[in-house]
Amino acid sequence: MVAAIVVAGAAEVPASGLLVDLDARKGVTLDGQGRVMCWRNQVGGEAARDFVGQPLGRPDAFSGLPSVVKAEPVSLAFRQQELLCHDESAFDELIRGSGCTWVVLLKVYPQRVGLKDVNSFFGNLRNGQKYEGIWGCLDDDNTVWWGARNGLTFGRFDINNPKLSGPKLEEGRFHFVAGRLGAGLGEVPVELFVNSLKPCATGRFPVNPQADSSKLSIGQERDATQHPGKESFDGEIARFLLWNRPLTDGELKTVFGQLPTR
Repeated sequence: MVAAIVVAGAAEVPASGLLVDLDARKGVTLDGQGRVMCWRNQVGGEAARDFVGQPLGRPDAFSGLPSVVKAEPVSLAFRQQELLCHDESAFDELIRGSGCTWVVLLKVYPQRVGLKDVNSFFGNLRNGQKYEGIWGCLDDDNTVWWGARNGLTFGRFDINNPKLSGPKLEEGRFHFVAGRLGAGLGEVPVELFVNSLKPCATGRFPVNPQADSSKLSIGQERDATQHPGKESFDGEIARFLLWNRPLTDGELKTVFGQLPTR
């Protein structure tokens, strides 16, 4: 039997390997103007607990804070903003061989001009050198994509830095988007799912056991203190989950069933 935790009444998601559960209905701390200062990870424990505002690099220290949208499902609205987890090592193993699965329930807005076709809704890329890590993004026209980077080459997209592209996401509704990276050494499978349990894109990823990813950001591809907001997405996130292993098809079906897209 798959271990599970209970969330939102009877809804269950697999607990084994769960690192992050960010739920817009829980663990949100606001400042006096209603801006989100902290989004607390519901998994518990000290590792990767808090995702907080990042003022560094911004002329207005509060401009990077998202806001709460109280319509159902409750969500956080990001407008080239981000919340950052300052745990430097919690996510290192994801691209070193443990594999991972991430799931997000999100709505997209029109994307504003930044770095062309890089509008990230999450990422833990290393801040410098060859920028290894994982990231989930949108092209400027809201075509969704994700990829992993192993730190062996710098090319934005090449054999070591695959880009798996899915469909263009419709505005005005929530979408279930998920990525799965296989466990093990050598080349492992990488998959993208959008509103379906059938992958819309697949590829291969060469695992580098020495890869060194970094802090996990929600709403941005990394701790981008040099140009905050320039590679961030515009849209809403109602739920974000991350496991340090590839979920089975059955487990992914369970998660999909608990995250209605309308």
